Amino acid sequence: MRAAIFRSGEIVVDEMPEPKPGAGMVLVKSLACGICGSDLHARKHAHRMVELAKHFPGRKPMDLSRDVVFGHEFCCEVLDYGPGTTSKFKPGTRVCSLPALLTADGPQGIGYSNDNIGAYAERMLLSEALLLEVPNGLAAEHAALTEPLAVGVHAVAKANIRGGEVPLVIGCGPVGLAVIAALKIRGLHPIVAADYSPARRALAEKLGADVVVDPARSQPYATWAEHAQMSPEEKAARPPLQALLPALKPALIFECVGVPGLIQQVFEGAPRDARIVVVGVCMETDRSEPMLGILKELNVQYVLGYTPEEFAYSLRLVAEGQVDAASMVTASVGIDGVAKAFADLANPEAHTKIIVEPWR
Repeated sequence: MRAAIFRSGEIVVDEMPEPKPGAGMVLVKSLACGICGSDLHARKHAHRMVELAKHFPGRKPMDLSRDVVFGHEFCCEVLDYGPGTTSKFKPGTRVCSLPALLTADGPQGIGYSNDNIGAYAERMLLSEALLLEVPNGLAAEHAALTEPLAVGVHAVAKANIRGGEVPLVIGCGPVGLAVIAALKIRGLHPIVAADYSPARRALAEKLGADVVVDPARSQPYATWAEHAQMSPEEKAARPPLQALLPALKPALIFECVGVPGLIQQVFEGAPRDARIVVVGVCMETDRSEPMLGILKELNVQYVLGYTPEEFAYSLRLVAEGQVDAASMVTASVGIDGVAKAFADLANPEAHTKIIVEPWR
């Protein structure tokens, strides 16, 4: 079968053996797979990923001398079953799954593994126990957006919303857009979002942002403060010492960029007692001033992935039309177009989410 393979730091197209399903596994055809920002990071910072894996005993790092097939945001079609399965979905059924295989040695990731092929290949293996049938005749390219939306749903869940916060989303790429969509579902308003890209600001509005900010023209934290003013009743209800502070509602800041210097910028711009959720994945060593966090009593929450329940909930949100997933897709390519798509995604004006369709 054909696949777009990460080999020697580049994405190349080549043939590889078709995987055979073992116990509890299902052979599936890859219908659609999103290119994730993490895939772009992995291509550039694969050695860093391998180095950091040593901090997680039991996690098998990639061997960069061997081939890796990326692709963890997928929708697939059931082809065949391995032993020890119930064949609960007939061949031809469209399914999504968490990007993991359940093995005798525990769960193993799909997409950043030498052994578990990701969805940039024509076919791959999934665990039957993790399969979710795609409902409502949802298009495969939209069902593939379940995974990135689940990242936003999880980030908002980990923010421990109490009610009354005013959120600020820094960065409106796919992760920031997923956070905005999840905040809208939770009914938290106004949602303030900041990005340099006009195209991404427009998408942010489409997915639920109430106020969009171009950081080249306006300071995001100042704009946030304009929309976070307490009502006269809220001001009057504050204890005496709090009355000396600016009369602002609680800040909930989502850092969705993941480049060095962003967390420090958030520390500098955030108001006192802000809750900061770090969703963007920075692959490089970064620095920030702890004293700023101390003086402002900032609360910082790092997040990763999602729970199985959040993943299933995200699929329902897309299938029921509660999230306009289609608006995030800006192009689709076959296996031969993956390498160019990686380069094209560097331009936020041109693309937000490119879908790989290996069958093309």
